[in-house]
Amino acid sequence: MAHMALTVGFDLDMTLIDSRPGIRACYQALSERTGTYIDADLAVTRLGPPLAEELINWFPAEEVAAMADLYRAMYPAIAITATPAMTGAREAIAAVREAGGRAIVVTAKYEPNAKLHLAHLRIEPDAVIGDLWAEQKADALREHDAGVYVGDHVGDVRGARTAGALSVAVATGPCPAEELRAAGADVVLTDLTEFPRWLSDYRPARA
Repeated sequence: MAHMALTVGFDLDMTLIDSRPGIRACYQALSERTGTYIDADLAVTRLGPPLAEELINWFPAEEVAAMADLYRAMYPAIAITATPAMTGAREAIAAVREAGGRAIVVTAKYEPNAKLHLAHLRIEPDAVIGDLWAEQKADALREHDAGVYVGDHVGDVRGARTAGALSVAVATGPCPAEELRAAGADVVLTDLTEFPRWLSDYRPARA
């Protein structure tokens, strides 16, 4: 049975962690340091895509790579302790383990910072793979033979479908439930507190 165990992938920002307070603070610090206006409140309403896709709204294209490096370097001291776990996050990981499965995190976030968040919050997945967005996530999901991918963004739905995994969406991020359904999510949950019960129903269906 070990080689047949279900692997469930999870997104990070707005799926397992509420990264808005930390990211807002980091954008504000970046704005102060560079003297460039950044609407941090607006930026945190559209979390999900890679950092560069947000920075291009505030910096010239030729400066984006350097600003991304600066942001990532500032991030650990500013954002980690400010970021709580999403309600139900630990229980969702535990439910996968209790079902005999593996839980992995596949995220667009810079991988070292993703690992810092999880360590700080004492959330311990079996693997963490960063720097992958939307369809790119399928590479990691296939590598780890993930049958389910849980995320909050339509990009997560696209990643799951590209990988041939079941797309379980949680309406806790920038994309409302109807948008997630329209993107092709197989299951839409209000939040992760509904995930353990869904998983317990899903496993007999698989068998």
